[in-house]
Amino acid sequence: MSFEVLNRIALVDDDDAFRSALAERLELEGLAVMSFASAETALKSVNERFEGVVVTDLRMPGMDGRQLVERLTALDPDLPVVMMTGHGDIAEAVDAMKRGAYDFLAKPFAPERLIETLRRALEKRALVLDNRRLAALAADDEGSIPLSGTSRSVEALRAAIQRLADAEVDVLIEGETGAGKEAVARAIHNAGRRRLHPFVAVSCAALPESGLESLLMGDAAGPAGAFRRREGQIEQSHQGTLFLDEIDLAPRAAQLLLLRVLEEREIRPVGAMEPHALDLRILAATKGDPAEAVAQGALREDLYYRLNVIRLRAPPLRERREDVPLLFARFLGRVASRLGRGIPPIDHAIRRRLLEHDWPGNLRELANYASQVAVGLGPLSSQGTPDEGLTQRVQAYEAELIRESLTRHQGDIRQVTAELRIPRKTLYDKMTRHGLVPARHRPR
Repeated sequence: MSFEVLNRIALVDDDDAFRSALAERLELEGLAVMSFASAETALKSVNERFEGVVVTDLRMPGMDGRQLVERLTALDPDLPVVMMTGHGDIAEAVDAMKRGAYDFLAKPFAPERLIETLRRALEKRALVLDNRRLAALAADDEGSIPLSGTSRSVEALRAAIQRLADAEVDVLIEGETGAGKEAVARAIHNAGRRRLHPFVAVSCAALPESGLESLLMGDAAGPAGAFRRREGQIEQSHQGTLFLDEIDLAPRAAQLLLLRVLEEREIRPVGAMEPHALDLRILAATKGDPAEAVAQGALREDLYYRLNVIRLRAPPLRERREDVPLLFARFLGRVASRLGRGIPPIDHAIRRRLLEHDWPGNLRELANYASQVAVGLGPLSSQGTPDEGLTQRVQAYEAELIRESLTRHQGDIRQVTAELRIPRKTLYDKMTRHGLVPARHRPR
C-alpha cells in the first residue's frame, strides 16, 4: 500500500460546450477529467471505489443532479459530489447538500473557486480511501509484520530467507537497531524443516559473568540424584534453531563458549564427564557493524569468521519507505485488536508523518507510533492548525503534494515534474520555498 495523491474528476453536464471548456480548464490544473453528458452514463463508471470527486450540474434532462447525489450517496456516503447550479436554484442546491452533496457553486463562477473546492474534496477523499485500506490491511495480519511490504529490498530479503530456510549453514544477520533482525531469524526458522522444533533466542548482551556456563550449557545430574539435570539454553534448541542476538555485546567468556559450540556442535553441561552432540542451526545478529566490532576488540575475530558464512541485512525503514503505510496498518491493527478497539482513522498530520519521517528507530519506532495513535496519544501536530488562513493552507497543501511526489519517485526530479505537470524551474522554486530537498527522498 502507498498513499496516493488523487486527481480524478468525474464531470457531469449536459451542455457540451460548457462541459468541454470546463474540462480543459481543470486539466490545465493537472486534474484528470472524465466527462459525461448525463447522470446515467456517469453512474456506469463511478462506484464506491472511485478515486476522485464528482462535479455535476443540477438541471439536466432525465436524472438530475439531486437524484445523482442520492444514488452516489447510497453507493458511498463518503464520495464528495460538488453541485453546479444557477442562481435561481440555490435553495435546491442547499437541499442537495442536506442529502449528501459536498458543496455547491452558483453559475457563473470563477474556475479558481471550483479548483480550490476540488482540491479540498480530493484531499478528503484520499483520507477516506487511505483509512479504508489501512483498516483492510490491519485485518490482514498474516506472516511476519516486519517482513511485510513490496519494496525491492524486503522482497529480496524474503527471497533470500526462502533459499536459506533448509540450508544447513550458519547465518549472520546485520541491521540497525529495531530493523527486525530477530524477525528475519524467526522467518528462516519458520520457513524450513526445523519449524517443528524450538526456536531459542539468547540475548547475548544480557548474559551474566557469573553462572554463565550453567545458563548456556546446563547442569548434569548430581551423584545419586542429589539434584536433577537441567538443560541449558543451547541444548533447548536441539533439532531447532539457536538465535544469538547481539553477539557482538556478549561477554568474552561467553564468546569463547559459543565458539566451541559453533565448531564442535556439542556441549558439556556443568558436572558432566563427557560432551554430547547436538543438532543445531545457528543464526546470529550483531548490534553494529561486525567488522568494526572485531577491530574494536568487542567481538572475537575467530568467532566472527566462524559465523560469517552467509550474511543477510535487514534494511532500515528509510530504505523501504513505500512499505511504511502497510507496516503501520498492521502494527495499528495488532494494537487495536489487543485493546479490543476499532481501527482509529488517520488524519493529515499522521499521514504526513508516515510519509516524511526517517524513522531512525526503524520498526520499533513505527510500532510505538502505531500504539500512540491507537490509544489517541499521537503528536500534537495531529491536532491540526485551525488558525491558519487560506494562503497558508494552500501553501501547506502544495508542499505536501510535492513532498509526496518526491517520496513516491525517490527524489527523481524528471518523474516529479512529469507527474505534477510543472516546469523544472517552477518545481525547484517551489521546493526552495518549502525547504524540500530531493536528496532526502532518494534511497541511501
